[in-house]
Amino acid sequence: MKTLRQIPCGETVKVTKLNGEGPVKRRIMDMGITKGVEIYVRKVAPLGDPVEITVRGYELSLRKADADMIEVE
Repeated sequence: MKTLRQIPCGETVKVTKLNGEGPVKRRIMDMGITKGVEIYVRKVAPLGDPVEITVRGYELSLRKADADMIEVE
């Protein structure tokens, strides 16, 4: 099992599962990150926070803690 936080720059992955509780999970889903969607990892900041991704044609920045909740393949 890999999380989005472990994926290097330039990789495209598919979301398999969202972990997390209530409002946090809801916020991630509101950003368009749902099961089965493809995510392209654009950039990872030097210390790993934040992670810049492209999802559904949008560019987003995610905190490490949020990226850790997203399981990918």
